[in-house]
Amino acid sequence: MAKSDKIKKIVLAYSGGLDTSVILKWLQEHYEAEVITFTADLGQGEELEPARKKAESAGVKKIYIDDIREEFVRDFVFPMFRANTLYEGKYLLGTSIARPLIAKRQIEIAIENGADAVSHGATGKGNDQVRFELGYYALKPDIKVIAPWREWDLNSRTKLLDYAREHQIPIAKDKLDEPPYSMDANLLHISYEGNALEDPWVEGPKSMYRRSVDPVDAPNVPEFVEVEFEKGDAVAVNGKRLKPHDLLAELNKIGGRNGIGRLDIVENRFVGMKSRGVYETPGGTILWEAHRGIESITLDRGAAHLKDELMPRYAEMIYNGFWWSPERKMLQALIDQSQETVYGTVRLALMKGAVSVVGRKSPKSIYSQAHVTFEADQVYNQRDAEGFIKLNALRMRLARK
Repeated sequence: MAKSDKIKKIVLAYSGGLDTSVILKWLQEHYEAEVITFTADLGQGEELEPARKKAESAGVKKIYIDDIREEFVRDFVFPMFRANTLYEGKYLLGTSIARPLIAKRQIEIAIENGADAVSHGATGKGNDQVRFELGYYALKPDIKVIAPWREWDLNSRTKLLDYAREHQIPIAKDKLDEPPYSMDANLLHISYEGNALEDPWVEGPKSMYRRSVDPVDAPNVPEFVEVEFEKGDAVAVNGKRLKPHDLLAELNKIGGRNGIGRLDIVENRFVGMKSRGVYETPGGTILWEAHRGIESITLDRGAAHLKDELMPRYAEMIYNGFWWSPERKMLQALIDQSQETVYGTVRLALMKGAVSVVGRKSPKSIYSQAHVTFEADQVYNQRDAEGFIKLNALRMRLARK
């Protein structure tokens, strides 16, 4: 690196855990630069002040610990749920949707402090390196990116621990005997992967789950919950209006005690390999089912089917890290337009891991009981169906000649 290109300030996405604590010291040592740490409170349910103390003990002068739960749910989770987004038909994208917000806040801090580089702790095998870095470049094209896992030779847990001891980086006792899998949490979900979960035939340990009871141990009677929507976004649970992040937290509690939202899948990573992931998304699972339920009586068939056709592409954009891309923004505008009439309340039954919509009502409903009744009606002439059928059959009849 030329002297004129020397990096002077780096903004590091910092959790205070072993990996990012080692990265912090390595950046200070390797680049001889000032490191600013940023720790995001995304509702992971952990005490974040210890991260501040660890950063201070490492000589960090500027430490950001930001509560961005509200922005996370309002501006990232809710827009995604308007599309009923699922990656590969199952995954609710809990990790994927958090990364563009972390990248956004890192770039804001970099601009505020005149930093010339940002850094993250994602490995060179995963999706997160792509998600972070696409966000960085989309928001500040000239930013320099440092990805230590692609640069250093600390390519094993043993080497990380040795480096930590050598540089007197505190190692929590639970890090020496931590669970045999990695975990990432935010308000939308908890993910588990790696190590003991790498064999897709082996079931994850029952003790692994943090946010939900085992469905076998959940109550034997259904719990009913009502979710109210305005323009496609949930605004109330059981008649109580809540801020977005409080609403999702409430649904997590309700879903968790009923064993809702557990998922074990093998997914296709953007970098090319397959990966086994286990997820807990209790509130998100309820929210997804409820949103589909309210759309069923408020969206026109053509609009609903078009959304369903576009959703896999939209989900892939988020999974692959293209949240800030022009095409995602274009699709979002279409999706948001479809939500103008999505108002109303959905009633769901939760029982032993299952979620079922059992009622829905809306002031914007286009469901017509007068048309669908099996009793006599004055609004539908059944004879009209004959011509409709014959016109649709015409091309097939001609093709048989």
